[in-house]
Amino acid sequence: MSTERARGPLAGVTVIGLEQAIAAPLCTRHLADLGARVIKIEQPGSGDSTRHYDTVVGGLSAHFTWLNHGKESAALDLRAAEDLTLLERMLETADVLVSNLGPGALDRLGLGVDELARRYPRLIIVDISGYGRGGPLDHKRAYDLLIQAEAGSCAITGTPDHPAKPGIPVADIGTALYSYSAVLAALYDRERTGHGAIVPVAMLDVVSEMMGFALNQFLHTGTEPVPVGMGSPMIAPYGSYPTADGQVAVLGTTSDREWRRLTELMNRPDLAADARYAHNDDRVACRAELDVAVGKWCAERTLAEIQAAADAAGIGNARLNGVRELAEHPQLRDRGRWREIGTPSGPVPALLPPGTALGWPAVHGSVPALGADTAALRAEFAPESADV
Repeated sequence: MSTERARGPLAGVTVIGLEQAIAAPLCTRHLADLGARVIKIEQPGSGDSTRHYDTVVGGLSAHFTWLNHGKESAALDLRAAEDLTLLERMLETADVLVSNLGPGALDRLGLGVDELARRYPRLIIVDISGYGRGGPLDHKRAYDLLIQAEAGSCAITGTPDHPAKPGIPVADIGTALYSYSAVLAALYDRERTGHGAIVPVAMLDVVSEMMGFALNQFLHTGTEPVPVGMGSPMIAPYGSYPTADGQVAVLGTTSDREWRRLTELMNRPDLAADARYAHNDDRVACRAELDVAVGKWCAERTLAEIQAAADAAGIGNARLNGVRELAEHPQLRDRGRWREIGTPSGPVPALLPPGTALGWPAVHGSVPALGADTAALRAEFAPESADV
């Protein structure tokens, strides 16, 4: 294996992160997972806001540890001419800039995306914002909950009387993954054209894309999906059902064929023969009565019995787990999905990144202390270095 390959497929790529919170840091962390050098720019004294959410990981926050291992931290006050000049020197040799600073922050620094593209024509610039440039909301700050509320995600989660934000910050994570994939495409395109790219990614656009099925339903029927808690407004039966041993089974049918298999599993030929349940849209209209039938069947059996029978019949099923069960999950353990990463307080467990090719190395980075690499970066990018 070559030295470059041993360091990861993005070895030699330098990424500058003008980043905070989740969306941009998760994007750049995944780039670091593939071997890119990621230099995180933080405000001196305070740093990324997620550093201070809690102290559960040996004094570090759960969020910051998740999002920032494998990076260098430079504490720079970009309002100071010396520090802004240092950033500009970094950008001269960088490949990618990812920013999710507040509205207008780059422009106020004299680093608007058009100016950056003019000065650094090979630079790939990912400009993450809440609402995009233009339109009546482009000035607004944006957080995961706000974007999910604005884009309708909360209205199709929970129940009709109790809308809910999904526990996972899907607006932030979706934005991170779209940004990450765009960086990879832009690096490939630069190999062919020699040119960088400006990639604007609006969180509102990301969640609007994720709402695709719900949007289509409304656009073509005028009817909005009604949230159904642990289920899908578009499929039935599909939900969670208490078991005889006090657990919760999750069962789903995603086609008419699976529905027929479920009725066989339940020994309910009457349901299979009932024309009211023949097709999925029919079953959605009869969701409540089908949930009663499936719920009664599950309530008379243990989770193990239900899962064994469902597996044998080819019916998708799962157990409703909590975070504790996920942390102890045998599927993650037995497949070697855990690794150790370094922190200022010592090594801690972390999951391997989901999308890596067989043969790519696992890049085990550390979580940096605030400004841990500032002095080294000042020396590396000093004017004398540029003249050597």
